[in-house]
Amino acid sequence: MKRFHIALAVRDLDASIADYSTRLGQRPNAVVAGKYAMWRTELLNFSINRHPERAGQLRHVGFEDEAAQGFTSTQDVNGIEWEHFCASAQDERIVQTYGIPVDA
Repeated sequence: MKRFHIALAVRDLDASIADYSTRLGQRPNAVVAGKYAMWRTELLNFSINRHPERAGQLRHVGFEDEAAQGFTSTQDVNGIEWEHFCASAQDERIVQTYGIPVDA
């Protein structure tokens, strides 16, 4: 199964978690307080990162793919970063980058 992945920068993490939880119809699967949140829906892997100076900007896109081995990142012809990863590789990267998440 593949899930499309999109990552956005946000100004206020808590307000964004509340807004996107309503929009996606579920609470995030992982939250690192003050830094990061991620939702895995049936079709979408959506993450937000507190980055006030870039609020509303696209950070990167890609695919969560259970057939992927590990984590890769490339740029397309427009300079947009595309990631390709399995869920466990993303989970490891979250811990390395932001800290240990808590279930929301």
